[in-house]
Amino acid sequence: MKFNKLYLLPILALAVNSCAVEPKDNEEPLFRNDKFTVYKDKVVQGDNVAKVISTEEIRSNYKSPASANYSNLISFKFTINEKDNEMPTGRDHHVKISANEHESPIFVFGKADAQTPEDTGEKLKPNHDYTFRADMRPVLEEFEKKGFYEAFDGSRIAKQDFKGFYIAGGSEPLSWDFVNLEEKGLEMTDPDGDGIYEITLNMNPYDASEAEEKSWKLSEDISKKPSYSSDQPIVDALFKLSTEEALKNIEPDSTLRTGAEWGGVWTRDISYSIYLAFAYHEPEIAKISLMKKVNRDRIIQDTGSGGAWPISSDRTVWAIAAWEVYKVTGDEEWLRNSYEIIKNTLEDDYKTIRTENGLYKGESSFLDWREQTYPKWMNNVDILESQNLGTNVVHYQAHIVLGKMAEAIGETGEKYFERAESIKNAINKQLWQEDKGYYAQYLYGRKAMNLSERFEALGESLAVIFDVADVKRSKRIISESPVTPFGVTSIYPQIPGIPPYHNNGIWPFVQSYWNLAAAKAGNQQVLNQGLAAIYRPAALFLSNYENFVAESGDFKGTEINSNRMLWSMAGNLAMVHRLFIGMQFEENGIKFQPVIPKQYGGTKTLSNFPYRDATLDITVKGYGNEIAEITLDGKPLENAFFDTSLSGAHKIDIKMANNDFEGADASFVENKFSLPTPQAKLEYGIFSWNKIEGAQNYLVYKNGKVIEETSENSVNVSPSGFAEYKVSAIGPNGFESFTSEPIWSYDTSAAKQLEMESFTGKSSEDFVNHSGSGFIEISTEKNREVSLPVTIEKAGKYLVDFRYSNGSGPWNTDNKAAIRSLYVNDDYVGAVVFPQRGQDEWSDWGYSSSFTVELQKGENMLQLKFEDWNNNMNVKVNKAMLDYLRLILLE
Repeated sequence: MKFNKLYLLPILALAVNSCAVEPKDNEEPLFRNDKFTVYKDKVVQGDNVAKVISTEEIRSNYKSPASANYSNLISFKFTINEKDNEMPTGRDHHVKISANEHESPIFVFGKADAQTPEDTGEKLKPNHDYTFRADMRPVLEEFEKKGFYEAFDGSRIAKQDFKGFYIAGGSEPLSWDFVNLEEKGLEMTDPDGDGIYEITLNMNPYDASEAEEKSWKLSEDISKKPSYSSDQPIVDALFKLSTEEALKNIEPDSTLRTGAEWGGVWTRDISYSIYLAFAYHEPEIAKISLMKKVNRDRIIQDTGSGGAWPISSDRTVWAIAAWEVYKVTGDEEWLRNSYEIIKNTLEDDYKTIRTENGLYKGESSFLDWREQTYPKWMNNVDILESQNLGTNVVHYQAHIVLGKMAEAIGETGEKYFERAESIKNAINKQLWQEDKGYYAQYLYGRKAMNLSERFEALGESLAVIFDVADVKRSKRIISESPVTPFGVTSIYPQIPGIPPYHNNGIWPFVQSYWNLAAAKAGNQQVLNQGLAAIYRPAALFLSNYENFVAESGDFKGTEINSNRMLWSMAGNLAMVHRLFIGMQFEENGIKFQPVIPKQYGGTKTLSNFPYRDATLDITVKGYGNEIAEITLDGKPLENAFFDTSLSGAHKIDIKMANNDFEGADASFVENKFSLPTPQAKLEYGIFSWNKIEGAQNYLVYKNGKVIEETSENSVNVSPSGFAEYKVSAIGPNGFESFTSEPIWSYDTSAAKQLEMESFTGKSSEDFVNHSGSGFIEISTEKNREVSLPVTIEKAGKYLVDFRYSNGSGPWNTDNKAAIRSLYVNDDYVGAVVFPQRGQDEWSDWGYSSSFTVELQKGENMLQLKFEDWNNNMNVKVNKAMLDYLRLILLE
């Protein structure tokens, strides 16, 4: 998730006009469903048509339906400091804007609407100015009386932390992206100082130029790049378009720009793109780009939720890209440098985020926007503690890569292969869902973990590609996973009430990995639909956009987007090189294994392809996934393998077996949503929750296990000792919602709260809302080591965590998580993480990551130490305020 600037997206929506070409009855499509059709030379989606004029020109009359479908019923919330803190999740304000209405009634902050207007399907005309008004006096009065405002969930916003009031919502230009409201111009003001804040917005913004037909014409000199021709002009033209966009994305410093709207290099973006295409398409540029993401001989983690690494931990995808670059180039110096960087990175990860069950902790790879793929109650600590499919497959493959690199430089890779096997076994044990035929999205919770049963497309794809899934499971994943009409969605089912982006979104680069997995599993049905899902948007929108709304296939309507997106164009290129031509790069050569659906048969030629000291012209004839004959310069090519020892110009001819491999099943489904997340409470032995409309029943969890299934919205419980309760809702389609926020039940006599200022000198800062007489500061200079002698009355297992604040950065981005190593009686337990909680919001307190430790009766020594592996991505800023140490007896 890229939050470094306001996203001003130039829209390329196109009007319907008379040039729309009706397909002839005798034209055989490459792919057709009830949403769109892809032909050899055009795409048709309703009245929208993209026509290939030549391999260097495409015309499209695409017009986004977003403005015409803009509802006049607007849902929104007000917010303090750009946080979702006015009312509980699912409880919003609403206005129904009539044609002559330009000002809302005055809404009181924190007070629910008396009633919600009925949605009668009316639309709001474009460019309608409307003023939203909010009475913020309840908040301002609490600031003056108490020095803080207490939100609905008990959290306190200190007056000294106050930065402003904002509005969030689901209709453009409103956004539910709370943390970027200021950047999007959504701060409210009080011009006359009466406590009534307001903002005037242009609702349903529309640019008349969207009604114009658009075209792409090749404008860059791509003659030095490989050229491709086939019997499918649409593929040829989009290959040239992607080649041109790739050239445009090369920056003056010889790095690859992330997208037209996104400058700079992002670890995950560049790495996934390099694996798909740029290791062979721009190997030297790829090297420079990767090295931009290295510091202290370690891989830099992209920002994600509240502090970068280790909350997000998918930086190890860099290793996969680095290995691909070595396989293409054979650069020994690159190999040795990469080996040291990856080794250092994986060692830090091993000490910091490896769990007892063998999985690694950290946010889902690429799905780095909290509420887009996690329940809203999960904070940054909860996300850190989650154990995700895609992230763990990346960690697995990074260890495989490190082991192979070690062997390539004459060292032993045994340790890394063993660690990889441990991760693989844990993925298959902890995340595989035998009843569904694919892996679960992640393990999540607080103390007790349970599965999110959602499908996660990138993780499933990587599991197939990198052999985490065996052959049987791979085939099941591809044939049984849900695929929606416009393509495979990032997750499935979708989360209600969350606007399209990762949620309810389709990403071409993810689709590309899915296509590679489908090809490997030999599923022609799924692959053919997947290719159409790549070519449809690129042709209609005349660029490689980053994402689309899953329900409409439209580029407009997602939270943020960009054309000329690096990993999208990489995916487009990979469909030619990796699928149709079938190139698989190995340490000592190229293995050819084309995979071509019957619809894409014919003759394909890739010319002027540079590979080490050779230049290749490759021709593939026919279709299927089996080679009938392959020759090198007219002579049989043994094992379909081009060896690195060969140099100069060579011609490779491949004849496919024309085998039809469409026998495998496919799970083509409509886009669906789960139910909302319940909100629960535990009082006087009754565990209850709000009634969820549409729920068939509810699953009640205790310590991560289902203890009851009920159609009621409460159950009686008799907790003994420590217990964690949560509940989920099951909808009519059988999908399970996220579980509610966990509620802990324990005897207060089994808990200790030890003020940190009693162990060392307290901070002189005047932050508020702490307990006791103060708090201590930990940083790169202060309290690098804190000893915590603790006397325990009863030996046993204890939960250990800390109440803390970290105002070094916002809760959604930046790289200033505080990290310390925890030792108990001289034994290293793990890394305690204190994520950011809000820029300059040092009076906002929460709990750190926790550990379960064995404590003996009597004296125990706990220590927090700043070790070398506790350096975060910022390196210089590693700071938090610690209020108290909490110990809870578990058993």
